[in-house]
Amino acid sequence: MDVQAALEWAEQLIHAKTGKYLNDLERKVFVGSWQNLTYRQIDLDRAEYLEKYVGFHLWRKLSTALGERVTKKNFRGALERSLKSQLARETTRKVFISHRLELPDLSLAMQFCEAINAAGYQAFMASVAETLVELPTDNCQGSSYQDWPANIDAELQQCDYFLLLLSPQAAVSEMVIEELRRARELRDGRTNGKPIILPVRVNCSPTLPLNHDLRGYLEGIVQREWNSPTDTSILLQEILSLLPQAETRGWEEAEPTPNPSQEGNRRQKAEGEEPGCKIERNDNYLAGHDINLHAPPLPVAEPELPTGQVRLASAFYLERVPYEAQCYREILQPGSLIRIKAPRQMGKTSLMARILYQAREQGYRTVPLSLQHADTGIFANLNQLLQWLCARITRKLRLPDQVDDYWTDTYGSKDNCTAYFEDYLLPAADEPLVLGLDEVDRVFQYPNISDDFFGLLRAWYEEAGYGDLNSDLWNKLRLVVVHSTEVYIPLNVNQSPFNVGLPIELSEFSSGQVSTLAQQHGLHWHSSQVEQLMTMVGGHPYLVRVALYHLAQQQLSLEKLLSTAPTEAGIYGDHLRRHLWTLQQHPELAAAFAKVVIAKEPVELESVLAFKLHSMGLVQLRGNKVMPSFELYRQYFSATRWGMGNGE
Repeated sequence: MDVQAALEWAEQLIHAKTGKYLNDLERKVFVGSWQNLTYRQIDLDRAEYLEKYVGFHLWRKLSTALGERVTKKNFRGALERSLKSQLARETTRKVFISHRLELPDLSLAMQFCEAINAAGYQAFMASVAETLVELPTDNCQGSSYQDWPANIDAELQQCDYFLLLLSPQAAVSEMVIEELRRARELRDGRTNGKPIILPVRVNCSPTLPLNHDLRGYLEGIVQREWNSPTDTSILLQEILSLLPQAETRGWEEAEPTPNPSQEGNRRQKAEGEEPGCKIERNDNYLAGHDINLHAPPLPVAEPELPTGQVRLASAFYLERVPYEAQCYREILQPGSLIRIKAPRQMGKTSLMARILYQAREQGYRTVPLSLQHADTGIFANLNQLLQWLCARITRKLRLPDQVDDYWTDTYGSKDNCTAYFEDYLLPAADEPLVLGLDEVDRVFQYPNISDDFFGLLRAWYEEAGYGDLNSDLWNKLRLVVVHSTEVYIPLNVNQSPFNVGLPIELSEFSSGQVSTLAQQHGLHWHSSQVEQLMTMVGGHPYLVRVALYHLAQQQLSLEKLLSTAPTEAGIYGDHLRRHLWTLQQHPELAAAFAKVVIAKEPVELESVLAFKLHSMGLVQLRGNKVMPSFELYRQYFSATRWGMGNGE
């Protein structure tokens, strides 16, 4: 290694650790020391200063960056070893293992990790990085706990394979789902298709309902199954057979090893389904057609762990009067548009599912579509987004794809898309078409297309009211638009769909509704117990249901739950870590929220930052100011070392 290469490598290491580069004097000392010069030979007049100050700080920086004690005498060897190790890592297949810290997930992850490492590859266990757990082996440690968000990001960026151990517990883990989302986002945004996603269902039946996000992220990806320890060696053999290949490939390209416990896979394949992967049906939102949406909630029901969207058959969905009744009436109106807004995990998708179910009961065609499931590249321009929209709706309706036939260079993409609806999708059946667009906030991130996209939705809504020959056709289209935040992008008031139609803004549960939910979980609470829980998590539907589930299982007392709630060890640890990870991905949001949690009074923030934090559910809007949504967030984030700005 020559001196210039050594200097560049040293600067890269130091910058990665500190965010700063060497100054001119430090570079001078580095180069001279590499050439075996003394401090006097480097600079006769400032030799003492170089040795006691510049050199001292330089070797300390290198020691921190390299993870070993470095001096003027040994730094060459340390740097050469570091670079050699890095080059070896870059040519070694890396596997990111996403799993829950519970049995059998943990033991299975450890077995996979040790076998992959023993074969000369590199495995990283995600949950080990996120927690303080001590494992009985040194081979599968994740990374230092304090830096886990950055380390997980780095490992996801570098990994060739993303091994997902999808147990029923992992299927409801916010961290596991977020890791999968980011892996999918990385894969879809790269030409090399990495990381390859390898899902393994761990004691998780292919018929087990998954939440909407998880289904979307796994769409089109073949899955394997693990049902007993006898499956471990079979799966390991298949995983290890993938790693030496010159080209990375996934389950779908590999010939699976015969597995006696996966007879169901072969039956599925014979019926036209991918092994271990249930084909997505058009009624995924609407499973269970014998449901009475107007029936009163059951007095007591078997507790169920919240999974995001509340399933239609669930006894734990509480109607928020009068929203449901308003929506059910409105969706029957020709050319209607319903706008549902609320922060994350407040029940927006659950309400949309029930609106679509109500429409389906009337014989309408229904298409739920989440923009969260669109690849990042889809948003590169309006043409790609609208073609994707048309193709997805066509597939959901089980119609032949004719997008290419309607797309011409003569007309603009909005005109092409409108013609596709007007001449093909809407006339394809006599029944109305209800289109549920979830997570439309994602379009807000792309101002180059947002104005045209939302303007098109508004134009379709207005087409129904013109009274011309096409109005009857456009009256068949009913729109349900779901978003998490205020519309912080500038939209022409006459072209925005966010100031027309029926607006629904979901609020938190009241104390009476929390009391009703507690009764349904078999808990006989006094008002004081309801108040204690709501002091910590307010009336947030998801957080309340998580607490009631654990209490109903008699896993812990209310007092214990509340004392550990704002900690890593509490029932919300997974939820809080996901928020922390997201914030550290966006330093401007982290810095803004750090100000909020340490303030004793509501804080005024830049409107875009306030809206984004509100969409995450972290803050409540109080006029032009914000405050933490719940005591849970205030306590956790006040005690957490952010590693940036005011959060220190």
